[in-house]
Amino acid sequence: MTGENAGRVKVGGAEIYWETSGNPAGIPVLYLHGGPGAPSGQGYRTRHDASRFWTIGLHQRGCGQSTPAVQDDLASLPANTTQALIEDIEAVRQHLGVMKWIVTGASWGSTLALAYALQHRDRVHGIALMAVTAGSRDEVEWITEGVGRIFPEAWAEFSSHAKCRSGERVVDAYARRLAGEDRDDAEAAALAWVRWESTHVSLDPLWQPGPMFDDDLGRMTLAILVTHYWSHDSFLGGGQAIMERIHELNGIPGYMIHGRRDVSGPVITPWALHQRWEGSRLIVVENEGHGGPESLTALIGAVEEIAAGLP
Repeated sequence: MTGENAGRVKVGGAEIYWETSGNPAGIPVLYLHGGPGAPSGQGYRTRHDASRFWTIGLHQRGCGQSTPAVQDDLASLPANTTQALIEDIEAVRQHLGVMKWIVTGASWGSTLALAYALQHRDRVHGIALMAVTAGSRDEVEWITEGVGRIFPEAWAEFSSHAKCRSGERVVDAYARRLAGEDRDDAEAAALAWVRWESTHVSLDPLWQPGPMFDDDLGRMTLAILVTHYWSHDSFLGGGQAIMERIHELNGIPGYMIHGRRDVSGPVITPWALHQRWEGSRLIVVENEGHGGPESLTALIGAVEEIAAGLP
């Protein structure tokens, strides 16, 4: 019997929106969206066999249908961290009565999935990721500075709009302005930020920017949260770096699916994770960038394979 549901769970001063689809008696599959701050549409809800799987998604703290929206509660921005998101995920799991689930995610969602699994290994059947990132400073430096070698015209405009103070990184300048009191300046920074993201995110000729780039509220939410997280090394410093800890997931089935043409998130990241994670599998999709139909098919197949290995 299949069913759908949605609701919110309170965690501190936030209300985290969750939704489910498929069979409540089936194998739970958690999907974590990208961004930070870019909730997916409804497509993921019908991704897996509705008779066998119970698909669960949530809108991460401060974005989508979770409340309050980050731009309406800037005073709480310092508390919006990876560790807080992990607590939110656990609150949803407990609320829904899930013991263990297959954890999936794309882009930033893959970083969050790995961070969650490292903290709650006993709650994870397996992990299936697409457009894999680890949230490291090296990755942030590449995506905000280094990749400008490929797109020098766009990066020159992007960096000039940053309005950096002396010694300030581009990402830190944008984070400061987006969280500042001058909301007109914040809106200008948000527009410049998403223009840059729409330039560098993929060399895949099929890639198109998502609808959030045309939506004022979604654009601001994304820009505030992305720069906040990237400016703080995804809150994965101090011995919490995923690359340094990935061996702790040895023995848990893991699939990492990545497009060769993903220029803003080069395949070196999932490749390096794969080298250190026993039991993982790396699938490189040669003709795609930051996700795509072939990558999505591989992700669905990975969930099926993990499920097939369950007792």
